[in-house]
Amino acid sequence: MKHLLSALLLSIVTIITGYAQDDLVKYVNTRQGTNSKYEFSYGNTYPATALPFGMHSWTPQTGKNGDGWKYQYFVHTIRGFQQSHQCSSWVNDYAVFSLMPESGQLVVNEDERAASFKHEQEIAQPGYYKVTFDNGIKTEISPTERGAHLRFTYPANKKSIIILDGYTKFSKVKIIPAERKITGYVNNCRWAPQNFRNYFEIIFDKSFKSYGTWENHHNVVNAGNAEAEGEGAGVYIEFSAEQVEAKVTSSYISPEQAALTLQHELGQYRKFEDTHRAADKVWNTLLGSMKTEGGTAEEKATFYSCLYHANLFSHQFFEYGKDGQPYYYSPYDGKVHQGYMYTDNGFWDTFRGQFPLNTILHPTMEGRYVQALLDAQQQCGWLPSWSFPSETGGMLGNHAISLLTDAWVKGIRTFDPQKALQAYFHEATNKGPWGSANGRPGWKEYYEMGYVPFTQQTQGATAWTLEFAYDDFCGYQLAKMTQQPFYENVFSRQMYNYKNLYDSITGFMRAKDAGGNWITPFDPLDWGGPYTEGNAWHWTWSVFHDVQGLINLMGGEEKFTAKIDSVFSIPGTIKVGGYGQVIHEMTEMAAFNMGQYAQGNEPVHHLVYLYNYAGQPWKAQQHVRQIMKTMYNATENGYPGDEDEGQMSSWYVLSAAGFYSVCPGTDQYVIGSPLFPKMTITLENRKQFVIEAENNTAENMYIQSASLNGQPYTHNWISHADIMNGGTLHLVMGPQPALNRGTAIADRPFSLSAIKQ
Repeated sequence: MKHLLSALLLSIVTIITGYAQDDLVKYVNTRQGTNSKYEFSYGNTYPATALPFGMHSWTPQTGKNGDGWKYQYFVHTIRGFQQSHQCSSWVNDYAVFSLMPESGQLVVNEDERAASFKHEQEIAQPGYYKVTFDNGIKTEISPTERGAHLRFTYPANKKSIIILDGYTKFSKVKIIPAERKITGYVNNCRWAPQNFRNYFEIIFDKSFKSYGTWENHHNVVNAGNAEAEGEGAGVYIEFSAEQVEAKVTSSYISPEQAALTLQHELGQYRKFEDTHRAADKVWNTLLGSMKTEGGTAEEKATFYSCLYHANLFSHQFFEYGKDGQPYYYSPYDGKVHQGYMYTDNGFWDTFRGQFPLNTILHPTMEGRYVQALLDAQQQCGWLPSWSFPSETGGMLGNHAISLLTDAWVKGIRTFDPQKALQAYFHEATNKGPWGSANGRPGWKEYYEMGYVPFTQQTQGATAWTLEFAYDDFCGYQLAKMTQQPFYENVFSRQMYNYKNLYDSITGFMRAKDAGGNWITPFDPLDWGGPYTEGNAWHWTWSVFHDVQGLINLMGGEEKFTAKIDSVFSIPGTIKVGGYGQVIHEMTEMAAFNMGQYAQGNEPVHHLVYLYNYAGQPWKAQQHVRQIMKTMYNATENGYPGDEDEGQMSSWYVLSAAGFYSVCPGTDQYVIGSPLFPKMTITLENRKQFVIEAENNTAENMYIQSASLNGQPYTHNWISHADIMNGGTLHLVMGPQPALNRGTAIADRPFSLSAIKQ
């Protein structure tokens, strides 16, 4: 496996080294993490050709219609090119239709029409995808925010056919030969109002030779038919030309809006190359906002591939009307509203790193986003937690309040904080109709007893309690900053609830029953039960807002850091516990051979940075470098687990810059060890924040000294304001830990239970 991985990395490096650094799209491999399957995830990604946060993306489809694994690297046939929105293999996709080129005989069956290809015949970049099938047909795709430009090139002297597949559920198609156009809609979606439709318009640059409709349940073809409506309705078009271009857009509002968007987004581009150049310009600008200097070509490929993935989700769900103003079909109430809306994100994953990264790179968008959260709450009755495109209630916690508070603390104040706290108070004192992140399961017991008791009906109760306590800190923080004493008082009583589940005898966060008794038997290696997608080794550290309080519970800094050390030193034994079977997160943890450390899932993403709170920052520096080196790369095996809507990538992007957001809702990022000798972050305000790491190499991972804007700097954190004001953080790196640097109490990051000097 190591030899194969090295060969794949070398092939990527060979391709990219011939390009100038400012052409950064050439570093990105959108197939990063695609060698995934149900049993083991290297990312569960697909090669999305899209603009940053675009409403739609486009991807080759190797899996069957409806399969969550839409592109798997080890599959060597493609059955279509999809419009996609999928943010997780586990929730499938929505608003999908696909186009597939054929030459020769018309074959509509998705299995039989699948064409073989070799990865050497692919180019997979953010703004450009190309593949040449073994049969000689070439497909190229370049995106706009709500559409795409496709070009199909066929072998000479054969038929040139394009098939539109209506995917799953209901669809309508209409062929308009005089306008070289196809219109219609699809409504495939698991979570949306009954009137949900994705209207599409496709205009070709060549006239139709023949056409017809078909349906994908029985693959019945109706030659010459120009219109169809029903389950899986689709069309086919035959052309006389050997090269055909198609411009595609879609709208959730109306067919007229789809046509308007096509004119606005693609009307300015006469040829495919024009769209391609425009897409590359957008991506090069974004990627260039975190310009790296030094480092290896492999490191650059990994960094920029991760930065690409960190900027795909959430999807825009708004469109621009004739007046140029944004409006949207609401996936919550099924009505059309003015303003902005975003969907397709699970906050349990992304509150940790992806949204804090947005506050640095995209504060304007983040301001629109947090207001959209409150708009969604008004339309739905609940704050979103896992939208796809409507609320699913998936996973755990009420982390919309983390996004709102983090934005406010960092000066993004586009919303009414009183409305935000009203919405959160409702969330925290009710249980919604959907999953465990929609309102709070066990909320009464949480308030009355200080924890959620564990029963067969409250699987995940310990994890819930820990994340509720953090969210209540965020509510407290926002209330305190905006002078709202009622909410400040309520949430200040709850944010220390994590203490109620710490067992000083075993040294772990544990489950209690309704009588206050520890649940037995207890094995910290057991997954599931009171823990969600992890075990006690993973969840004990989920006290983002009060690490010093956790240190105190554990008996002081030496015991605390020794406990973190143990995460890496004990065997990576898997015990299925409450799950009763091996799940992929367990397998991924064991495969990377770092004890019980499980970077492949979110609960421990902040763990290594906690050394900074206990006087041993050099251990954070060493572990961060180790994780970046051993668990990430730019190939199809690029991630240590599910990429999760940009969070796995954002951890790498922030860590490579030299810091990480341990506690969103504060203005601090905790310092690690920057990967590159120099990184220049160009901000929306046109200021630049530069991280210089003098003498930085793979061996010189330890910070020896630091200065901020020319002044000595000993803190183990950097503030958001320091970044946004621009300036230079200069670090001197060395091969050995600087045991006396950054160990003072004043140098430690924020904790509620801060040590008084």
